[in-house]
Amino acid sequence: MRPQHIGILGGAFDPPHKAHVAMAEAAIAQFHLDELIVVPTGNAWHKPRDLSSGEHRAAMARLAFSHLSQARVDEIELHRQGPSYTIDTLRSFGDQFPGAQFFLLIGEDQGKALATWHEIGEIAQRAIICVADREMSELSDSAAPSHDIPTQALKLPNLPHSATQVRARVAQGQAIDALVPPTVALYIQSHHLYQPAR
Repeated sequence: MRPQHIGILGGAFDPPHKAHVAMAEAAIAQFHLDELIVVPTGNAWHKPRDLSSGEHRAAMARLAFSHLSQARVDEIELHRQGPSYTIDTLRSFGDQFPGAQFFLLIGEDQGKALATWHEIGEIAQRAIICVADREMSELSDSAAPSHDIPTQALKLPNLPHSATQVRARVAQGQAIDALVPPTVALYIQSHHLYQPAR
């Protein structure tokens, strides 16, 4: 019997957008995931800006991934004190699911920066690191990772969405329906998130 396949998709989800959802859907299909754990970042030591509250980000993540029966949101990092490191989350899930095969799903940018990750050697031992590979017409040399950490490509359609873009459009009063799931757009509107300070 094969081990349980568990995907871990971490991120700020500030807000979650359609590229995040596409990543989740692709990973479930490509790696035959039995479960996908969506983990909103806690105290993100590498983020230069303040994130929206964990409560809002977890609520939006639940809405964004609610159509996927394998997906669930876990607030483990939101309840952790101090800096939030991926290795701590992996160790915790390793204790919860002994014998499972973990697939750590990360974006292209993070994939290039893996060498800077806290305890990356142990992360690579505990999980198969799956880096989003968007279908580009031509990959430049700069896209090649500058490390020798083993990774697998997670094949994705080319979705150039970013949370930065979503926040900017909201602040400018522009529509975001093409960028985020409808339920997330409604949540952002009803909670007045990403509005410019008055």
